[in-house]
Amino acid sequence: MAFYRRVGDVPPKRHTQHRTAAGGLHYEELVGEEGFSSDSSLLYHTGVPSAIVDATPWELPDQSLTENRPLVPRHLELHRLTGQDWKAVDPVTGRRLVLGNADVRISYVVAGETSPLYRNAVGDECVYVESGTATVETVFGVLEAGQGDYVLIPRATTHRWIPTGSEPLRLYAIEANSHIAPPKRYLSRYGQLLEHAPYCERDLHGPTEPYVVEGTDVEVLVKHRGSRGITGTRYVCPTHPFDVVGWDGCLYPYTFNIADFEPITGRVHQPPPVHQVFEGQNFVICNFVPRKVDYHPLSIPVPYYHSNVDSDEIMFYCGGNYEARKGSGIGQGSISLHPGGHSHGPQPGAVERSIGAEFFDELAVMVDTFRPMELGEGGIAAEDDRYAWTWAGRGPGS
Repeated sequence: MAFYRRVGDVPPKRHTQHRTAAGGLHYEELVGEEGFSSDSSLLYHTGVPSAIVDATPWELPDQSLTENRPLVPRHLELHRLTGQDWKAVDPVTGRRLVLGNADVRISYVVAGETSPLYRNAVGDECVYVESGTATVETVFGVLEAGQGDYVLIPRATTHRWIPTGSEPLRLYAIEANSHIAPPKRYLSRYGQLLEHAPYCERDLHGPTEPYVVEGTDVEVLVKHRGSRGITGTRYVCPTHPFDVVGWDGCLYPYTFNIADFEPITGRVHQPPPVHQVFEGQNFVICNFVPRKVDYHPLSIPVPYYHSNVDSDEIMFYCGGNYEARKGSGIGQGSISLHPGGHSHGPQPGAVERSIGAEFFDELAVMVDTFRPMELGEGGIAAEDDRYAWTWAGRGPGS
């Protein structure tokens, strides 16, 4: 993300002495993507950012995946994953893997407890807040997050989630093996969001001031790549990682609220790319928001049947009433997985019901992937096995 930001106390010239009030040196750290060839920020620490005094394995929650075989569309009811003990669950270690492939993993968690300090060294995270509120403390500063916020956290950013309020914090976590950014077609060659983009820099909210915390022998959980897949390590740092007095650059965490996405509509039905909000390597993120719909006198507002031969479509329904899925059991907190190789589209009767509609009140987050998605343990636990047969009205043996 090439939107420059400066927070706190930084020297006038990079890579030069920056001293504390007592005369000691701050420790400069470059946090950068793609080996000094892409966006970066310079952070100024009071302690040595590389220092650790212990390292032990951290056993991650179940990361196993099961292929989507037989190849069928699936309905996953994520609210079935809410436990009675949600107040004791934290937003990091309590995540349950729903779907995943070599490029992206989707998890869900309902939490009420503060998470450990954590950083994901595998890729960027884009966490959608379905409901509830939280404070997200990071090495760059503090973010406030609430319903409808995407929270974008760059790879290897140390942070923790603190649920606030009395309601459960429901998070839909999209974890990449790459970086996540606005689509390239929305950006100028220098990185500014263009006039045709459905949002602009004013809609992106990063930290506004440093957040410095004192402490010694502080634990940090790190998710990282291993020879057999994704694994974890528990570090103990001699001083608190939140010791940054200032930073500047173009790489930092931020929030974007789905209500600030300006929908693009037309006389006839527009394809899903008009709803795109972010992209990663081999996947895109789109959102479907309340909007006026097609206004050709003979328009059909719901999607036409389509077979995306190169991608799986994962739709997370998080508000309103999704017209194309009426009668299928889809509701708040549902995921539909429509795999590549299988044509998908409106439920029976939805096309006729949509004719004449002028407005859709629906809210959904969609991830399209270019490798097949497999089922995690959370997805298997949440599956409604009747969904594949709802277009025909009957299933095997009937």
